[in-house]
Amino acid sequence: MAKKAVATFSGDKSNQKNFVKCIRMAKSERTGAYAFQEELVATDKVKEFFSKK
Repeated sequence: MAKKAVATFSGDKSNQKNFVKCIRMAKSERTGAYAFQEELVATDKVKEFFSKK
């Protein structure tokens, strides 16, 4: 049975940014197949992540 990994952050919480896992679907120019791009992004940079192509 697999164990679930949990990340904990210690220290001052006021200096840390909140992060979100963003998943974008992009079409490959070479094969035409779709691939998923996953990235941990700060909450204030989410719109920039999705505006990139």
